Amino acid sequence: MRAKDSTDPLGVSSEIGRKLKQYYDELVSDDVPDRFAQLLSQLEAAEMARKED
Repeated sequence: MRAKDSTDPLGVSSEIGRKLKQYYDELVSDDVPDRFAQLLSQLEAAEMARKED
């Protein structure tokens, strides 16, 4: 059994948090695929047309 690091009271949980943040940062920095952007534009146009009616 490993002893807890006295400078890191969360121990393993802190490492998991760091990895999750790293994964999230990489995910949000990716470009939106063109097809997805097209679908979002179509949805926005449909919503605008519906509001005009």
